[in-house]
Amino acid sequence: MRIGYLLFWLLPAWAYAQKPVPPAFHPEPEEALKRYQTTLTQLRQEHPNHRDLPDLKFFLFGMGDRLKLIYRNGRLLNALTGNIEEQWRVEREVIVPSEYLVQLTLAGETPPQSRTIQIREDENGVWILQPDKRPKLIPGTRSRVNLPTFADKAYGPVLRVLHQELLINVINGRPVPNFLVYARPWFRDAALMAMVLRATDNLSLIRDWIMAIRDPFDRNNRGIAEADNLGQVLFLISLVSDKSHPAVAMVLDSVRRFTKDTHIVGRTDYAEHPVFQTKWLKYGLKALNLPDPYVIPAQYDTYSALVWWAYRDQHVAGKKFDDETGRNYPYLVWAEDNFYGQSGASEKRGMVGSLDYPLSWEQQASAAHYPSLTVLERDLVKQKLAFPHTWHAAEMFLLLSQQQLNK
Repeated sequence: MRIGYLLFWLLPAWAYAQKPVPPAFHPEPEEALKRYQTTLTQLRQEHPNHRDLPDLKFFLFGMGDRLKLIYRNGRLLNALTGNIEEQWRVEREVIVPSEYLVQLTLAGETPPQSRTIQIREDENGVWILQPDKRPKLIPGTRSRVNLPTFADKAYGPVLRVLHQELLINVINGRPVPNFLVYARPWFRDAALMAMVLRATDNLSLIRDWIMAIRDPFDRNNRGIAEADNLGQVLFLISLVSDKSHPAVAMVLDSVRRFTKDTHIVGRTDYAEHPVFQTKWLKYGLKALNLPDPYVIPAQYDTYSALVWWAYRDQHVAGKKFDDETGRNYPYLVWAEDNFYGQSGASEKRGMVGSLDYPLSWEQQASAAHYPSLTVLERDLVKQKLAFPHTWHAAEMFLLLSQQQLNK
């Protein structure tokens, strides 16, 4: 009887404690935007290889396993269905990517304090805020993500945006390159994405997906079993499990079909990349403390520098990715910047876009389904241009996060 009486009083208090606390109405969005743009200007000065992108003035909401939303032109759309969730008559809008915020000044409404609305995403969800009304948590957006400020980093506001561009592409617990044009994860992209999620304490968002991996190949390039996937799967597993994971035995069994002498070789992006593939395998084996009899072949491989965090001295120099490749697949050149920059060479060839948001993209990808971009902008379908993109965002993040504020 006493226990029941105690629960009667404690349960409401527990439920109240679990209720997410809304963020404050941002007092100075325009000042925050200026600070972010100043940091972007510094980035563009430091990395002078630029690319103009179509300025659509939009923002994506729904990091992690939240409802995916697009704000554009006074409308908040369900990004997957195109349904209008909210809409307003807007006199003026201010989009502040680094604060995950859109501020709207509404047309023809009084009193003045009622004319300002903020759509803001925080660690608990996506909110609609007004100074004189109770905060509204948008249905389908309540979940927990970790959102560091990166205040000690030279490019802190930019890192917040790149981090958002990664988290926005976690959908149903699965890390995809871009949720609008890719239905399935790619192990290559997911591995780089996971490096950032590990650094920001967000691995829980994709843990269940990793635990459910059984096929050691994603087979996204026309069904081809790509040899680099083997090491990537081992690495991903190491982040949340150990060598008892069921996919580990499948990876080790599959390695045999690619083994040539003391390395592996197969297809990656429709070409042989034995250095890249063997580096990934060795890195995955090391991550799980598994035996490693493999030797990285001493030969030129255009993808060798893409594994820039390990085996750096086992690299045969050669032709680098050209500017056209950097325009369409900027993650490849940013990865080269990561590789050569760490060796003391000043490599800053990675493209920086012209937009405040998004900062990452991919174009002319053979396996992307571009018609899905119609919900955002029909012209993007013709251009075969998707943004943001997780591999690009991850490479930028991992390079820029190394720079401290007062370095």
